[in-house]
Amino acid sequence: MSDSATSNGAGARARTVSPGGGDGTRAVRAGLPEPVKHEPTLPGPVFAAHFHLPGEPTGPYTYGRDENPTWTHLERAIGELEAPGETDVEALVFASGMAAISSVLFSQLGAGDVAVLPDDGYQALPLVRAQLEAYGIEVRTAPTGGDAQLDVLDGARLLWIETPSNPGLDVCDVRRLVEAAHTRGALVAVDNTLATPLGQRPLELGADFSVASGTKQLTGHGDVLLGYVAGRDAGAMAAVRRWRKIVGAIPGPMEAWLAHRSIATLQLRVDRQDATALQVAEALRGRREVTGLRYPGLPDDPSHEVAARQMLRYGCVVSFTLPTRARADRFLDALRLVEGATSFGGLRSTAERRGRWGGDAVPEGFVRLSVGAEDPEDLVADLLRALDESADEPGH
Repeated sequence: MSDSATSNGAGARARTVSPGGGDGTRAVRAGLPEPVKHEPTLPGPVFAAHFHLPGEPTGPYTYGRDENPTWTHLERAIGELEAPGETDVEALVFASGMAAISSVLFSQLGAGDVAVLPDDGYQALPLVRAQLEAYGIEVRTAPTGGDAQLDVLDGARLLWIETPSNPGLDVCDVRRLVEAAHTRGALVAVDNTLATPLGQRPLELGADFSVASGTKQLTGHGDVLLGYVAGRDAGAMAAVRRWRKIVGAIPGPMEAWLAHRSIATLQLRVDRQDATALQVAEALRGRREVTGLRYPGLPDDPSHEVAARQMLRYGCVVSFTLPTRARADRFLDALRLVEGATSFGGLRSTAERRGRWGGDAVPEGFVRLSVGAEDPEDLVADLLRALDESADEPGH
């Protein structure tokens, strides 16, 4: 972002990072204000519902639902990560990933419009579809893999892409879909949650919006609920900002501060977790009871060719299927270094039998594994041991 006040009304000058800098340098320094003697390098959270405002209500900070200095620093940091070196990108933070997703869909679509969504995406998307349809918006769906959404684009106002998809890890060609959508007059939003800005930069691939849940690998500690939207078009982003104001889907200052603090280690965490995820996938590939193994970083993964063209890193999530629900449950119970939990991207490895929620079209034995920052050898050993121990019913 630029040194001058950004379009979101932020008053404090931001220290910029050279666009030629590396991801680690950018993550460590993104969004920091210019240094002031005796002041902290990352100012603490500002807890304020209102601000001193004599006279006319002008200036960057007027009321706590509209702006907060802690959001400002975080939004600048996210903007620098999503579009390094670009000064026309705005980022807005939200209370959760779903708040961010909803802000784009409901600010850009109206009755009579057509939206195209993936039918294999995040579990809450069917709920979103029902609400869109209740507002008179037509919703079409198609799988992520094979760029299948191309077939239902005609007449659409907005295309929603989720790549890699959650939990199936299919990948689509963002550039190709963006070009086709723009030719037809449609906007494109990309859910970048699984990749993070260090794995994929949708705005550089031509998308109008990059949307993500910061709850996952972006903040990485499993202690913050957060979402964000980044985009270049001032008018479109103004509509997103207005939606945030109307529904009050704002993050608390402590959450925003924790998120900014956590971003400083993003490159360290992502590189460790993603490299370990590849080792885990390679180890699981040799097990006969494991089928449907997916990880975009595997050279023989169905999505690898497309992923290699547009992704910088492949993510920390590995998915696979065990023969039965009972086998998957025994496997998960036998793990010692992997916690049973939903969500993904945290420093501690987690896994779950995804079918237990009932909303994903996956086999009963389908497992989504989020690889953490444990030593790779220890994690692989734990997974293989749990597979061995779960092979037979107890007592057999």
